[in-house]
Amino acid sequence: MGEIDSVIYPLPRFKICAVLKARGAVEKSLRREMKFSALRKELGVSDPTLSKHLGVLEKAGYVDRFREYGATRAKDTVWVTLNARGLAAFDSHIAALRELAGEEL
Repeated sequence: MGEIDSVIYPLPRFKICAVLKARGAVEKSLRREMKFSALRKELGVSDPTLSKHLGVLEKAGYVDRFREYGATRAKDTVWVTLNARGLAAFDSHIAALRELAGEEL
C-alpha cells in the first residue's frame, strides 16, 4: 500500500512530478533532465511559482536541479530531474490515491 505524501500532495507539486515522470526526466542509469523553461511552459505557471515548488521538492530530496551557465544569466539553462527517491514517493502517492478511489493495483 502506498501513502499520501504531504510534499507531493499540493496540486502544483503533483503536476511537476507527473510531468517529469511522463517526459522521462527521471534519474536512471542514464541521467535525463527537462529544461526548467519547458516544464514551466507545460505546467502553465510563472517562473517564481515553479521555482518555489521545485525548492520544496528539492529540499525533500525528490528532485535535482542544476544550472548550466551561459554567457549571461539570461542565457543560463536550468535542468530538472525527478530522482529515485522522488520517483518512489510519487509512485507510492499514486498507489495511495488509487487505493482511496477503490481501484485495484
